[in-house]
Amino acid sequence: MKRAPLISGFILVAVVAAGGGYWMKPEIITPANEAAAAAQESSGRKILYWYDPMVPQQHFDKPGKSPFMDMQLVPKYADEAGSDGTVSIDPRVAQNLGVRTAAATMGSVERRIEAAGSVAWNERAVFVVQARSGGFVEKLHARAPLDPVAKGQPLVELLVPDWAAAQAEYLLLRRAGKDADLAEAARNRLQLLGMSEEQIGLLEKIGQPQTRITLYAPINGVIAELGVREGMTVMSGAMLFRLVDLSSVWVNAEVPEAQGAWLRPGTAVEARVPSFPGQVFRGRVSAILPEVNAATRTLRARVELANPGGRLKPGMFATLVFARGAGAKALLVPSEAVIRTGERSVVIVAESEGKFRPREVELGFESGGKSEIRKGLSEGDKVVVSGQFLIDSEASLRASGTRMEGAEAPKAAAPQTHRAVGEVVSAGAGDLLIKHSAIPSAGMSAMTMPFRAPNGIVPPGLKKGDRILFEFSIKPDGEFQITDIAPADASVPEYGVRK
Repeated sequence: MKRAPLISGFILVAVVAAGGGYWMKPEIITPANEAAAAAQESSGRKILYWYDPMVPQQHFDKPGKSPFMDMQLVPKYADEAGSDGTVSIDPRVAQNLGVRTAAATMGSVERRIEAAGSVAWNERAVFVVQARSGGFVEKLHARAPLDPVAKGQPLVELLVPDWAAAQAEYLLLRRAGKDADLAEAARNRLQLLGMSEEQIGLLEKIGQPQTRITLYAPINGVIAELGVREGMTVMSGAMLFRLVDLSSVWVNAEVPEAQGAWLRPGTAVEARVPSFPGQVFRGRVSAILPEVNAATRTLRARVELANPGGRLKPGMFATLVFARGAGAKALLVPSEAVIRTGERSVVIVAESEGKFRPREVELGFESGGKSEIRKGLSEGDKVVVSGQFLIDSEASLRASGTRMEGAEAPKAAAPQTHRAVGEVVSAGAGDLLIKHSAIPSAGMSAMTMPFRAPNGIVPPGLKKGDRILFEFSIKPDGEFQITDIAPADASVPEYGVRK
């Protein structure tokens, strides 16, 4: 009677053990192991580790939520490792990362150059008003620089004493009429003293010497420079006014040296300025100056623009577009697909079965969001236009790892030790999840992340919620290894790690 319950109990234990996985396997099946097994069985591929795509150097031995970003860790499969930098990404992961591709196609790039410049005076439309004879300034009509003037407007009235004797001599010889040659010589002398034909004609008409002269503006424009004031004595040849015609202006554009070869005098230009956002000012390249700015490596193109109404003012900032029409046929890809490292240009080519390979290319002209590929791609190749920086980073890490495996590794320098204060969030088998403050020496902000326990063993007595002072180093594989640990509020360690 007593043996029956004993047998029944043994059968019950056996059934429970078999259902829990103990009957055939001596190891314990944890939820993490179940998830790993499920992931590996569903894909049929061997998983090396899990990682956060945003922090690929940190590896985890089980799946879960990333301690760095609000996302799930992704598996790294054994068949993804390639010696040529090829990266394999599961299509679902690629979709989550926002990876987009575009095909390289044949087309023509518009010969279109954009540059910035500043508005300046048109130095070919400058007029200088001089004193052709010495005298005195009696009245000044234009009194300030940058004042506008109209053609024919009086500028200044001068008293010229030297004219009195020369005019009287000419009138006397003209009235005598005895020697026409002497009269003509006296008339020429008046011209040399600065009298115009109109002034000489007025003298002959009224028969009285005129010692006062009024100078008038020869153009419509502004006073760029004022060199005279009322009451001044002026010498013959002195500059009184420098006038500039604003019906046209120059824009000195800074064009990249590499694109300067496309420019020619006469190239059509469209200019826009912030003051008139809806208006386009049109003109042409008048000259390419024979000088390169050593600091910016740019050529200066002189553009002449029509300036109706004088709306363009010297000093204004302008954006210029130089149009050259369509170029020759070429292989084109979106400009956003090109990764420029400073030394080379790289695109990520999407191959079959979710594989991606970085490929170096030679760039040509760029315009309208398209870049010309002269070497490195073929028509129809698919390039990554979004998410390529993550793929390129992973490919660089793998290529570096392959090179290190194939060569004798140099002697590693001692890792730097960092110190921090944190709170234990959880303690697992050889790992501690710690919420820590900012660690400036490691360039880390405050966050919650896993650390490897000293020698892979969690100190006895350490539990959730404990505040600790710990030291750690970052291993070459990116693992955060704790080297020393103690209570944060105690001078004597309790955990038996610090020596």
